[in-house]
Amino acid sequence: MKKRLLLYPAIIGVFGVLIWVILEQGRLLPVKQAAPVAAAATTAPHAAATSDWWQYLDNLKHPLSLLLLQIIVIMLVARLFGILANKIKQPAVVGEIIAGVLLGPSLLGWTLPSFSAFLFPVESLKTLQFLSQIGLAFFMFIVGMELDISKIRNKAHDAVMISHASIIVPFFLGVWLAYYLFTDFAPAGVSFLAFALFMGIAMSITAFPVLARIVQERKLTGTPLGTMAITCAAADDVTAWCILAVVVAIVKAGGLVSALITIVLSVVFVTIMLSMVRPWLARTVNRHLARGREKAAISAVFLTLLLSALAAEVIGIHALFGAFLAGVIMPQESNIKQLLTDKLEDVSVMLLLPIFFVFTGLRTQIGLLNETHLWAICGMIMLVAVAGKFGGSALTARLMGQSWRQSVSIGALMNTRGLMELVVLNIGYDLGILSPGIFAMMVLMALATTFMTGPLLDLVAFSERKKGMLAV
Repeated sequence: MKKRLLLYPAIIGVFGVLIWVILEQGRLLPVKQAAPVAAAATTAPHAAATSDWWQYLDNLKHPLSLLLLQIIVIMLVARLFGILANKIKQPAVVGEIIAGVLLGPSLLGWTLPSFSAFLFPVESLKTLQFLSQIGLAFFMFIVGMELDISKIRNKAHDAVMISHASIIVPFFLGVWLAYYLFTDFAPAGVSFLAFALFMGIAMSITAFPVLARIVQERKLTGTPLGTMAITCAAADDVTAWCILAVVVAIVKAGGLVSALITIVLSVVFVTIMLSMVRPWLARTVNRHLARGREKAAISAVFLTLLLSALAAEVIGIHALFGAFLAGVIMPQESNIKQLLTDKLEDVSVMLLLPIFFVFTGLRTQIGLLNETHLWAICGMIMLVAVAGKFGGSALTARLMGQSWRQSVSIGALMNTRGLMELVVLNIGYDLGILSPGIFAMMVLMALATTFMTGPLLDLVAFSERKKGMLAV
């Protein structure tokens, strides 16, 4: 037991020192200077040809008509690919991410540039972005509600050890990889610190909602493996989002003093939410529900959600962190969580999240990877991502006394990135830290690592069955 207790500070300490060494060395790398301002480039498709028949449907060019058409197309395509993904035993989110990429310049903009420009004109992208951010805020709120902090406490040692190892190891590998990619791939004017920290956090994310659904679909809920995986992912989610908040604060602040002020304000904000807002919200919600005032209770919750998101955005740690924290502080005793999930999940998952996938797809230009060495770098990013997350989780689980089968399964589940990875990548893209080329590579990495979870679990189950047959 003493050896296990020493493992935690040893692993975190060693990789923490290595990350610091790389960041110090990275300061010596030259920062790319911004090129002279030229004609504005965009990730949207090229201007449409006026000869196409849809150009004569003037009413479709009205902003509201166009927005409704975009949402209809997005819903239909995302739903179709979600069903196809389920057919091959993949989570629906895999198909929806693919649908988003295909509706962007990587396929639709390449094969039908005029129709793509008509359907997703540059001036409409801001509206789609705002809608996607609202959907993400609701979704992060639901993710926060689904986290059961008591489970993390009950299985604190093993779960926290595995989850933190599955963060620090890929974070180190991401920072190490950033050292070699910075000079050629970082956008102009971006410091090595900002680029390296974002590469590190992008490698460290686990998609808790996707993992939870995979565990449920495979009937692992309640089993030792399922419980451990869910607990590890929950601890991973909380830790990774706190680290992301700090990274965003450092990047946005620019200077050390400004970053420290932002971090202090963030700590104060989290403390107030946990110590003051949570008990107030529990009393308010329970009082309204006891009197049969369900709408008043939900109004109080929505107000808390919006104020929390606003406070996080004003502080400089992104509104999504505030929405996530608002979900975490929801009262455990009442049935308000079920009420809110019933009201929000279908709207956010079926309507608003596909908009986010398509907006991400409009930014993903796979055509930029037009040389062999770029695909080699993309492959290296995937290799580093899998080695860090899968390898770090599996080996740590084994060191904590799990069987090899359990360890490999935990590694495969923790390697699932999905939607959460896209959220982080879009934050990095919006802050100007990730170039379009790196962004495209990282989106492909998110898709590949999510896709491989099912086959890896099937492979583990097959090897277990084969072993049992040979034993007989």
